[in-house]
Amino acid sequence: MKTIPVDRLTTNFINLLEEIATTGDPIELDWQGKRFQILPVTSQNIATNRLDNLVRRPNVIIGDPEDLVSISWEHELNLDLP
Repeated sequence: MKTIPVDRLTTNFINLLEEIATTGDPIELDWQGKRFQILPVTSQNIATNRLDNLVRRPNVIIGDPEDLVSISWEHELNLDLP
């Protein structure tokens, strides 16, 4: 990520916005030892609901966790050791 001093932002604002728009990379500003970012707005960083960002996991068990207690795993194990 590119870091620039704030005084360069004021003199080159349009050019910096064009650079952000074409590369998609944010630019970091340094002002009095504090850092700020200018980044393009995309559908990834504007989530109206955090749950919309979750990745679907089809193999996850949906249901009552108490049902897992009674599952028999004996057919999955092979305890015949050499």
